[in-house]
Amino acid sequence: QVQLVESGGGLMQAGGSLRLSCAASGRTFSSYTMGWFRQAPGKDREFVGSITRTGGYTLYVDSVKGRFTISRDNAKNTVYLEMNSLKPEDTAVYYCAAGLVYELRSPSAVNYWGQGTQVTISS
Repeated sequence: QVQLVESGGGLMQAGGSLRLSCAASGRTFSSYTMGWFRQAPGKDREFVGSITRTGGYTLYVDSVKGRFTISRDNAKNTVYLEMNSLKPEDTAVYYCAAGLVYELRSPSAVNYWGQGTQVTISS
């Protein structure tokens, strides 16, 4: 069992930056590919980015490439999402996710979800 707790969301103006953190419980954090998904009101949950177990490979949705960076610290059981040049369309609830697959990009491949943290970007 893995429990995920996100933090770092909030209200930011367009062009600003936020850093989300996701702290995981348990001693098996390094066994999971970690990812971030987001869900805007009235929309499906969508993939944002993911990072493999050792951090050697990352994936991003095209809309955040060059602006968002995902990283992890296995010693701290934590995964991060650094978000720069934020846009109003980035407004959503952001969810941390853990999966046993190598490439985590589909909600159906997620084994554990966090509770979500709200990110709101004003124009």
